[in-house]
Amino acid sequence: MNIEAIKAKLESALSLDECIVKGENGTFQVIAVSELFESLSRVKKQQVIYGPLKDDIASNAIHALSIKALTPAEWQKQKHFI
Repeated sequence: MNIEAIKAKLESALSLDECIVKGENGTFQVIAVSELFESLSRVKKQQVIYGPLKDDIASNAIHALSIKALTPAEWQKQKHFI
């Protein structure tokens, strides 16, 4: 599994304003920005991101995934620190 494949899966499955994927060797970090995260809890936000990647996680192509799922307003506040 590579960065481009993860990004493509997320972008095709979800309506994202921004999608940043970093990492290698099965360990990845995802920053996803979308209005769809507006009223969701932190756990629900993570579940939204896990959904399109569940087969890759189950097959161990992705064995560690760090997720930041942010609204556009949250992204504006945090992007300078990431």
